[in-house]
Amino acid sequence: MQVLTPDQVHKQLTPIHKYPKYWAHSFGSAPFLPTSRNEMDALGWDSCDVVLVTGDAYVDHPSFGMAVIGRMLEAQGFRVGIIAQPNWHTKDDFMRLGRPNLFFGVTAGNMDSMINRYTADRKLRHEDAYTPNNEGGKRPDRAVLGYTQRCREAFKGVPVVLGGIEASLRRLAHYDYWSDTVKRSVIFDAKGDILLFGNAERALVEVAHRLAAGENIKEMTDIRGTAVIRKEIPTEYTVVDSSMIDKPGKVVPMPNPYQTEEQCETSSEEAKPEAQAIVVRPAKRDLKFTVVRLPSFEKLRNDKVLYAHSARVMHLETNPYSARVLVQQHADRVLWVNTPPVPLSTEEMDFVFGLPFARRPHPVYGNAKIPAYEMIKTSVNIMRGCFGGCSFCSITEHEGRIIQNRSKESILNELEDIRDKVPGFTGTISDLGGPTANMYRLGCKDPKAEANCRRPSCVFPKICEKLNTDHKHTIDLYKDARKVKGIKKVLIASGVRYDLAVESPEYVKELVTHHVGGYLKIAPEHTEKDTLDLMMKPGMGTYDRFKELFEKYSKEAGKKQYLIPYFIAAHPGCTDDDMINLALWLKSNNFECDQVQNFYPSPMCNATAMYHSQTNPLRKVRYKGKEKLFVARGDRQRRLHKALLRYHDEENWPLIRETLRSVGRCDLIGSKDSCLVPAKGQENGAKANMNRRSGRHGKNRFATKNPKQPDIRNPNDSKANTSKTKPHSTSKAKYGVKPKPKSSSRSKNTNR
Repeated sequence: MQVLTPDQVHKQLTPIHKYPKYWAHSFGSAPFLPTSRNEMDALGWDSCDVVLVTGDAYVDHPSFGMAVIGRMLEAQGFRVGIIAQPNWHTKDDFMRLGRPNLFFGVTAGNMDSMINRYTADRKLRHEDAYTPNNEGGKRPDRAVLGYTQRCREAFKGVPVVLGGIEASLRRLAHYDYWSDTVKRSVIFDAKGDILLFGNAERALVEVAHRLAAGENIKEMTDIRGTAVIRKEIPTEYTVVDSSMIDKPGKVVPMPNPYQTEEQCETSSEEAKPEAQAIVVRPAKRDLKFTVVRLPSFEKLRNDKVLYAHSARVMHLETNPYSARVLVQQHADRVLWVNTPPVPLSTEEMDFVFGLPFARRPHPVYGNAKIPAYEMIKTSVNIMRGCFGGCSFCSITEHEGRIIQNRSKESILNELEDIRDKVPGFTGTISDLGGPTANMYRLGCKDPKAEANCRRPSCVFPKICEKLNTDHKHTIDLYKDARKVKGIKKVLIASGVRYDLAVESPEYVKELVTHHVGGYLKIAPEHTEKDTLDLMMKPGMGTYDRFKELFEKYSKEAGKKQYLIPYFIAAHPGCTDDDMINLALWLKSNNFECDQVQNFYPSPMCNATAMYHSQTNPLRKVRYKGKEKLFVARGDRQRRLHKALLRYHDEENWPLIRETLRSVGRCDLIGSKDSCLVPAKGQENGAKANMNRRSGRHGKNRFATKNPKQPDIRNPNDSKANTSKTKPHSTSKAKYGVKPKPKSSSRSKNTNR
């Protein structure tokens, strides 16, 4: 069966802004979605059609998921109320707005509740950036489970729809880092009626309108981007066992699924004779009536190799245009995961971001500061998705690798909205970005290849020849954004994918000349090839090329600007020797890392499968002769890798010395410039030398810093850059990275 191209698929869909409106649209839009009965009365409502429950404070801003979902449902004509950060110990708070006419929508919030509440070392955090005054403890562990239980108790018989990143990344049986076990799909434990994964606007609009039309939610088993529980697989479906796709047993010659469509050629005539082109072939079966059966939860719980195999197959079925339904047995019931949601068109994206957001926290919070809001209140999301495919990151598993773009006009309108609505706006936009700053309007040049491709990354091991890397649209956007009346400065604080940026020196020049606030964050993540291959990141040669361009254009612009590289400690496959080499690279380049964090095994990403199984799911998974990975597990091993990133910290020297001796690297202990740490008894001299090299301590230290750099945030530093604006990350909050507005610590490799 021929797979439809993206344009053909979109033509079969009803755009989310063209559904007939529900009768309650006559009430119009609310200044804020109501959070109490008094607010409902003021709006003239006798009830809510939908009640949304969230673990975050209610901020009516397009970077906060519940605000987006609530405003979108309001635009469909539904009356939507929000219960934000309820007391989960009783059902009382969940009854605050009365019985919803259609359903409860439950989410843990913008972040996974476990990552929000615990560090990578499983220690309890005492703050929560999504809560007024940064107060911790306002949401439960595994919030989706606790909230759903209370919704059931509050009003029996009301459908419960699960969504958000916590539910999305737990839609299948998954490894749970905090309990060190494999857990069931969250829909079973939460006892939800339906689970929405990924960007859920399209699925949620369909669910809401079908419920409003009187349909039973138990009958909604065919909606893309949803997971449901079924008693059995319908007889009209053809079942393909996952072992037929990638057999985890005996080694047999077969093509690597991760290499299909490597050059993405669509016909033999188009392929050059010397190119190793692979022809895109139509699917052998009708995708609409084919399901892939993953190993059951009971098998995965006790078989790590099978878990890696299952994770590998799941990642092969993520293309929304050619993926098949996934089924997974849980005891006597079947988890049914429909195909991923079709990405929103530019017109639909403009509709979503053009909704009437107040762009500030609900008045109920008074003057309390919500750090996550303070961080992103003057930033703009210009796109969604990421085709980088980094194995430690969950963006692809949640949002997909097809970029969803807003129009330039929509983005410029939002800049004017910020200028007019944000209290105390100074004229500085803190970010124009998204998961990656420079993927705006980039994507596959061949619709047929895009519809069939199963590669997990468009840029690894090298940039695909079919990928459009022209940054023209981004450059034009930056130039026009600077021209908006009232906008004095536009910073780019989202991570820049530098392997793409070097393909467009003009983009690097534009970025460096006008949009860097003194420091630019980029993420090489590591220096060693074997570890970088497991991360699916480019080698350091690409970093060096970008650094050359950055320094060249900074010099031409007459600016003192610096790169801030980020690195991950204790990534699966990273050995002690790899971390020692990374530490040596940092020392040779005069970098010192503050407040670093170890790899965080968030649900569903490839690196988490590596961590749990100690094998590599990026290649064919085998029982016999499997590729066994070294994984830093246990407090001491993970503490060591973290310590090596902070080789300059005297508290880490005893542990580093002990390790260097055990691996035969005593040559790295001593007072020579080539040594990593001083010998015992030489600590005072080494510490004094470091203090002379570094003039920045305490609150002004960076996650990664070069001690030779002046403090550009210090207005008294004569070498400082004229820009004093702190470059905040824009939409990382939306994708699960815990924001730390008052600190430089970085939570890389969470549900970014």
